[in-house]
Amino acid sequence: MEKENPGLWRRWFKHQCVTVGYSPEMGFQIMGGKRPRDWIVARNALREIQTDDVIVAALPGRRVGRIGKVLDKKFKDEDWDPLVPGDSKWKKGYMGRRIFVHWELERAPDSPDQVVQLPEGVSLGRGTMHRIKHHKVEWFRDVIAEPANWVGMVGRFGYERALSDYIALYPHRLEDGLVPYSDGKVRERVFKDRTRSDVLLLDKDDKPVIVECKQESPTVEDVRQLRHYLRHLKQETGKRVRGKLVHGGAKKVDRKVWREAQKSGVEIFQYRLDVDFAESC
Repeated sequence: MEKENPGLWRRWFKHQCVTVGYSPEMGFQIMGGKRPRDWIVARNALREIQTDDVIVAALPGRRVGRIGKVLDKKFKDEDWDPLVPGDSKWKKGYMGRRIFVHWELERAPDSPDQVVQLPEGVSLGRGTMHRIKHHKVEWFRDVIAEPANWVGMVGRFGYERALSDYIALYPHRLEDGLVPYSDGKVRERVFKDRTRSDVLLLDKDDKPVIVECKQESPTVEDVRQLRHYLRHLKQETGKRVRGKLVHGGAKKVDRKVWREAQKSGVEIFQYRLDVDFAESC
């Protein structure tokens, strides 16, 4: 729940635990006097978990943190120990039902700032806690062990427009010799069907280059979208047009996406965002 509790994964990593909410002050009589179904499922899972069971820490955006082997659990009301401080709404805090784990780090990123992107089409389901039925733990271990699947926990442009603006200003960072398109319409080129590309550049051989920007790992539909733009621009200019798909997902791209990109003549690039701070003087 990174959106509701920013930095929760980092806390889990540091305190060697995963947590569940539903504080004692909420009680069971919430949501119109009914027990929330999610809490019932999570409570039953908490009761069933045993020492040496394995837990996968799921994060937003089809990502996971690490695999943890269960050491102990304290999930009853009297064990409540909030990992997130309380506020005016819930004075007893948040995320206080703890399952203590030993994170598997031998074949995984060392820093909590890096997490793992799962392949396209993989779903861990919804809800606070549930048993994974479609993949064995060794499958997760193999995915986590592959550095090409590692992505930054934050380290991404918040909006595709911000990434597009950056590439329009510094096109040479993407490829040596790239410059803004000659007619001045670099950002959001509008075609006859009212679709619009993200960034339009020229390479060192004076060929037009369309750059499409995506926050997450690219999909087949993303490649087809860019191919659609390439066709339009070729019709308008009569020139051979190149396409680059820039994304903020894992370096390793799904095979179906690679095949579609090769068929379409589209190049795929991963970007990484690095932010540093220095005290003003």
